Amino acid sequence: MCGLFTLHPLSLLLGCLLLVVSILSVEGHGRRSISQLTPKELNTLVSSLNASQSVDPVSSFSHLSKILIPRSPGTANSTLVRNYILTTLRALKWHIEEDSFDASTPYGTKTFTNVIATKDPGAPFKFVLSAHYDSKFFPSHPKNQFVGATDSAAPCAMLLDLAQALDPLLDRRTERFVAGEDDEDANPAAYTTLQLIFFDGEEAYKEWSATDSTYGSRHLAEKWSKTYVQANPRQRLYAPASVLSTIEHLVLLDLLGAPAPRVHSFFPSTAWLFDALISAESRLQHAGFLANSNARGPEKKPKSFFTTRKPTDGQNVLGWIDDDHMPFLKRGVNILHLIATPFPAVWHTVKDDATALDLPTMRKWNLILRVFTAEYLGLRPEVPSSKEVDPTPRTELVRTALDI
Repeated sequence: MCGLFTLHPLSLLLGCLLLVVSILSVEGHGRRSISQLTPKELNTLVSSLNASQSVDPVSSFSHLSKILIPRSPGTANSTLVRNYILTTLRALKWHIEEDSFDASTPYGTKTFTNVIATKDPGAPFKFVLSAHYDSKFFPSHPKNQFVGATDSAAPCAMLLDLAQALDPLLDRRTERFVAGEDDEDANPAAYTTLQLIFFDGEEAYKEWSATDSTYGSRHLAEKWSKTYVQANPRQRLYAPASVLSTIEHLVLLDLLGAPAPRVHSFFPSTAWLFDALISAESRLQHAGFLANSNARGPEKKPKSFFTTRKPTDGQNVLGWIDDDHMPFLKRGVNILHLIATPFPAVWHTVKDDATALDLPTMRKWNLILRVFTAEYLGLRPEVPSSKEVDPTPRTELVRTALDI
């Protein structure tokens, strides 16, 4: 996982500079209106795909079970995990790019491979969600059995769940535009597609530094900043200069899956997106979809994942965490960093395994990300007619509670 949370004077100066970058980046892809799902659409989205199945560590059919192995860069296990990610997304017919490159490390030259999956590669703009799929390298036993459950196997499984849950809605959005059922100009996200990035080589081999960490994200941000794109006929204004500038916002997931996470807003340019996450969580809770299945006795309201921002502040954390978002932030990309702080107690230990994860927490993350991303992209789940509606629409909740 990433560099430590930083607050010392030098970091405060750097933090101020990054704050300026974050504020200036709003000029390119700033805040826009988001249409919230109706209660019926919310119900349809929640019940469309079992939100626990993909992240169940004991199920051999889950995405998580295929990722939860030692998988440091360049190893056979890394290839197994990467191929599973590729197979899952190719089954959805997404456009796949494997970005392979060599880089110098404290252990010599290593090969790294980022995976980029894009629903519509012809779209002028991208809404990016990302995580790193490598696990930290340790040279000897027992530490070399480190599987990085929160860091970041669970986030990768969440991204695959998101792709499967929203893929039919993305298809339907395109169909409605083509058929003239919806007005593209009336949807702020009509020209934006969903893109997932699975970074390789986030972890440092020895000590975290500018050269021993974030190998994949540093390479990709640099590459995309120098790769220019052609004018797109579907673009309303003018062609972005580079692939990097087609990214409206980049959301990075890290250290998620353990119970009771606390997530902060770090950057003013995405404070409104952070608030959208809080709104999604609140509405899901109010609708009864986030009931705590582990509760005993009277039902208790689960604690929010998010630290509420001060009304007058764009952020409520003075500091920053070095992670895969930094190479993009430094080049002006809007960043939403979803990371648990403080870090899970099992961070960088062999105890960061399946036992560190909490299934209801991961299920909740899946549902929040579905609603948040669907609303950002203007996706509208089709509500079944009254004759088709299940009289007990929350059977998944009941089934999940019984299974856990």
